[in-house]
Amino acid sequence: MLIKLTGHFQGHLPQLIAFDLDGTLVDSVPDIAAATDRMLVALGHPAAGEQRVRSWVGNGAGLLVKRALADSYDPAAVAAVSDAEFDPAMAAFREYYAEENGRLTRLYAGVSDVLNAFYDLGVPMAVITNKPKIFADPLLAELDIARYFELVLGGECLPQKKPHPMPLEQASRQFGVSSARSLMVGDSRNDVEAAKAAGWVSAALTYGYNHGEPVANSEPDWLLDDFRELIL
Repeated sequence: MLIKLTGHFQGHLPQLIAFDLDGTLVDSVPDIAAATDRMLVALGHPAAGEQRVRSWVGNGAGLLVKRALADSYDPAAVAAVSDAEFDPAMAAFREYYAEENGRLTRLYAGVSDVLNAFYDLGVPMAVITNKPKIFADPLLAELDIARYFELVLGGECLPQKKPHPMPLEQASRQFGVSSARSLMVGDSRNDVEAAKAAGWVSAALTYGYNHGEPVANSEPDWLLDDFRELIL
């Protein structure tokens, strides 16, 4: 147990483990898609459906809403969305997602067992997500895992969010730990790039949300097919 994990830290446990939320700890797309489709229909657009929404998540709620309005992941199309379109859409999405949040979202297999194992070992844990904290906190509570995390940083908590290293650097400072002894566990290139820029070790799960490309392309330090591989 933990041999692979400690191997990334010269035989020691990490001083801090931070987890992404959507696509890493939880599959939240069913709720996000329901809120997105309600927003689109309310504004006179056709519903996008869960499959399309799944390809748009991962960079925060604001960018998700712009991609939905553009019906595209293409940066040029997204940039063309005007504030006049975006502002009421964002307000509607927040309203609908507050109602949907947690209804269909589920923990991935093994998450509770792994978090409990690290908790028993005394390893400090945090959530660093691009999801707004106003949605992240109640979701963690609803799924009964909030107690494991001493810090939850949402996408709006700091001037920059992942893939910028600022949230990880803030966590290192707040816990008083070494970057080289900190682990970022995520599912997308945003998590891997943030970890690299912050000097953290990165672990990437292959099952999450990464805009249709293999997360292995981002070259994480550790590639996982199953959350339970963190302790096996």
